[in-house]
Amino acid sequence: MRIFVTLASLSLAFAAPAFAQAGFAVGTPVTDVKGGAVGTVTAINGDVVTVRTDKHEANLGRDSFTPHEGKLLFSMTQAELNAAVEKDKAAAEASLVAGATVNGRAGTPVGTIDSIDSEFVTVKLASGKLVRLPRTGIAGSPNGAVIGLTADQLEAQVSATAQ
Repeated sequence: MRIFVTLASLSLAFAAPAFAQAGFAVGTPVTDVKGGAVGTVTAINGDVVTVRTDKHEANLGRDSFTPHEGKLLFSMTQAELNAAVEKDKAAAEASLVAGATVNGRAGTPVGTIDSIDSEFVTVKLASGKLVRLPRTGIAGSPNGAVIGLTADQLEAQVSATAQ
């Protein structure tokens, strides 16, 4: 009997992760707790679930959802999620202005935005050098402007192209 209980316990332990993942698939509908439509899952990347509403795509943590009867329950309504996405986008866009600090991948400042237009952003590095980046090479966030390089990496690239 003891062996049976041990084997049953082990099989349940291995089944738990599979059960916990149930319901997370592209195409799964997302509803609020009252059953109102929020959106549809369009992508899953590790612990990030992308949900498409009627207006936006939002990347949300997997732990924000509860699988229930073939759907994923979410604590916000579609209108609340849309409003939150719009608020974050506005904060991100507001961080992309001349004079704003630009942070590197490590979260440390690499310089400030000298000028910006629809195609390019010119960043003044701490060394005083100006570097022109495509607008797609910099992202706004609620915490400021961000690029995918550290200050040292950006300085090295600027120095290499100057030679």
